Amino acid sequence: MPAPDLVSPANSPRDAEHFSANQAGRVPPPEVWLNRFAALGPAFHTELPPQGLPQPVWVAQSTASAAELGWPEDWWQREDWNALEVLSGNAAWPGMRTLASVYSGHQFGVWAGQLGDGRAHLLGEIATPGGSLELQLKGAGLTPYSRRGDGRAVLRSSIREFLCSEAMHALGIPSTRALALTASYLPVRRETLETAAIVTRVAPSFLRFGHFEHFSHRQQHQELRQLADHFIDLHAPDCRAASEPYLALLERVARQTGALLAQWQAVGFCHGVMNTDNMSMLGLTIDYGPFGFLDGFNPGHICNHSDHQGRYAFARQPSMAFWNLHALAQALLPLIQNEGEDPEAASERALDAIEPYKQAFSDHFTALMRAKLGLLSEQTEDTALIDDWLRLLAATQVDYTIAHRRLSRFGLHDDPGALRDLFLDREAFDAWAQRYRQRLQAEASQDGPRQAAMRAVNPAVVLRNHLAEDAIRAAQAGDFSETQRLLQVLQRPFDDPTQASDAAFPPDWAQTLEVSCSS
Repeated sequence: MPAPDLVSPANSPRDAEHFSANQAGRVPPPEVWLNRFAALGPAFHTELPPQGLPQPVWVAQSTASAAELGWPEDWWQREDWNALEVLSGNAAWPGMRTLASVYSGHQFGVWAGQLGDGRAHLLGEIATPGGSLELQLKGAGLTPYSRRGDGRAVLRSSIREFLCSEAMHALGIPSTRALALTASYLPVRRETLETAAIVTRVAPSFLRFGHFEHFSHRQQHQELRQLADHFIDLHAPDCRAASEPYLALLERVARQTGALLAQWQAVGFCHGVMNTDNMSMLGLTIDYGPFGFLDGFNPGHICNHSDHQGRYAFARQPSMAFWNLHALAQALLPLIQNEGEDPEAASERALDAIEPYKQAFSDHFTALMRAKLGLLSEQTEDTALIDDWLRLLAATQVDYTIAHRRLSRFGLHDDPGALRDLFLDREAFDAWAQRYRQRLQAEASQDGPRQAAMRAVNPAVVLRNHLAEDAIRAAQAGDFSETQRLLQVLQRPFDDPTQASDAAFPPDWAQTLEVSCSS
């Protein structure tokens, strides 16, 4: 890909007229496009065409994500589908109603007012074998909600989001998916001049806490109820049968969020920007920005260079999610409060509805860590064993992923030399290992089956920053093969990779990498 300063000024974003003209004479994918979010009305969104990328090229496609849509492997190569132009914002398949949604939210704990899809365009919704899924272009140009932004995403951050979306799914962690990534020579100014890209994201719903905060804060209670009913009907029909559907919805979101945060913490994932507008109503990992997987286990690690106060440090993520649930509870209060009910009483009921978050997080996290340690039964001393293991890792910031992978080879009668070598305090490790061995013996654990089960939950490969950086640097030089290769590796995270460096300690230069909100 040529340097950004070689871009011709003639390669400007396509306007609405060009967008419409490009739709003519094309055969669409074999789906009927649903537009149920669009049908909510103009209070919820602005319908407008995306601003396409000039001279787009494919960077990568996810075969696994396409399979979820029921699409053939060669979908992106079919001339009659015109997929490159559609997923670069230059054309549309018949039946699409492209739009940007409006929402608000708390950013770093402060009410930010109206936000919205500042660089995202919802293409619509299609029925798939596994349920309906929405498609969205991220980086497709200005919308009424762009504020001071340019509506674009850069290749650097788009590669990170594309790869991590699919990596998280392969790890079994709920996430928005990534179908495709396209790029262009179009220059985009961030800290430096970069090139533009568009990620096609896929999810059952892109609704966030901030969507509900928006209408509640503006006292648009009719629209708030309409949005809640829309969500319940499509994504939480069991709540409709509850005596208080909106209270049931809040509790459902709380439990799902607790389960999600437990998975983040267990795998060592840092989101980086857990604002309420980045919290999914479905408990999905959404909006990959300055995320990171832990290398050395440091509970205080801050993956977002812009998070100067450490609000979203790794160890604080569970409490920040609960804070965000408080904001959602406040937003839904107009629907929860019964006629004539004291506001204080309604507020207490709303707060009670999010309390299950704590138990859901605790139960899921303990279960996940038991599995990571290969424990089959539940014993009262397990919590202390897990906590002490994490303290042992934190004491000298032992590599989190490698430590658990090596623990997966722990044998009851073998020398744990490779694992022991990770720890500077060998005596502390030996003391913990003796307790661990006794715990395994107490349930008559067998090395072979246990080790196989542990390898199935302790990944060999996660998307470390330096792996993403290698792919980014190659792509910025016009070589997308590393992005495509790394995608294949990340889709099988529990297998030992063919390229040993994918599962190795990060190189020294990785310590200088920084990610921020500037994507």
